[in-house]
Amino acid sequence: MKKPPFDPEFDPPASRRQRALSPLERELWDSIARQIKPLRKPQRKVAKPQPPPPAPSPPEPKLRRSPLAGVERTAPLPPPPVAPREPRSAPPLMPIGRRERSHLSRGRKSIDGRIDLHGMTQTQAHRTLLHFLQHASADGMSFVLVITGKGRGADSERGVLRRQVPHWLGLPEFRAFVVGFEEAHIGHGGEGALYVRVRRGRYY
Repeated sequence: MKKPPFDPEFDPPASRRQRALSPLERELWDSIARQIKPLRKPQRKVAKPQPPPPAPSPPEPKLRRSPLAGVERTAPLPPPPVAPREPRSAPPLMPIGRRERSHLSRGRKSIDGRIDLHGMTQTQAHRTLLHFLQHASADGMSFVLVITGKGRGADSERGVLRRQVPHWLGLPEFRAFVVGFEEAHIGHGGEGALYVRVRRGRYY
């Protein structure tokens, strides 16, 4: 029988033909196949999310050392004690000028108020006179007449007031309301009365 001509489409070359492996080749192939490890693609390392940085802690308060106890403390030191303010001293008395006294005696200057201490004890007279001068100062009076009495004869209490009233007017509680005083003109009582110049407004 004649062999048909070679057709490359149906007859592949001998190198491409598959043939069965011999037992020795199969054993050798299996031995090599067991030693071969499959290639693995390198895994991409995924970066782990980093935790946010911790919030900065507030600064610690500075410790101040107490000069008294020598112990550190965070509380502010108390302010230094303030010395009590001394009360303002009353101003000195100033005499009424001759010209003003003349104007008062002739009526050229008006007397804004008057008080008569006749018949009062020293305690009553002292309290009444101080109250009167306080109101005179608050009301803006300039000159007032204080009648003490001459205190002659059996009326010894009037003589005491005549001596005491000038002394009272020199005391600090009275000088706050009195600028000065002078013996009154005879037409206003003479030595039994006093012109008193009032300090306007409260001094303290």
